[in-house]
Formats: sequence, C-alpha cells, structure tokens
Amino acid sequence: MSAQRPEGPPVRPEIPFPGTQFTPCDTCHHLTLAEAEANAEFDWSKATDCRVLLQRHRAAGECSAPEPV
Repeated sequence: MSAQRPEGPPVRPEIPFPGTQFTPCDTCHHLTLAEAEANAEFDWSKATDCRVLLQRHRAAGECSAPEPV
C-alpha cells in the first residue's frame, strides 16, 4: 500500500520551542534537522530512525547540551 502525497511543495513543520531556549550539541542539531527534512519529504522511516538515534545519543551520555524542559 502506498501513501498518497499532497499536492504542492512540501511544508516544513514549525518546531515550537518552550519559553526556555537551549543550545543543542552538534549531533542533536544534525539529527533534529535530518528528522524535519525526512518529515518534509514524507520519509517516515528515516524520521523514525532520526528520533531513535537522537534518543540513543542522549541516553549514552554523549550529549553536551542540557536537557530540554
């Protein structure tokens, strides 16, 4: 079964930030951007992969950024 794509150019989702801003580390920034691009391209598998990699990165203690609130 194939997913139908809407007409027109892909819409990039707005990423809301809470009142307190934080600076992500380079890896977090790269994975978050890659997830947004995958969502814009309707590549749900790649978007899921990015979320999993981001969670693993943060859980491994490699992330130098503070936890978002």
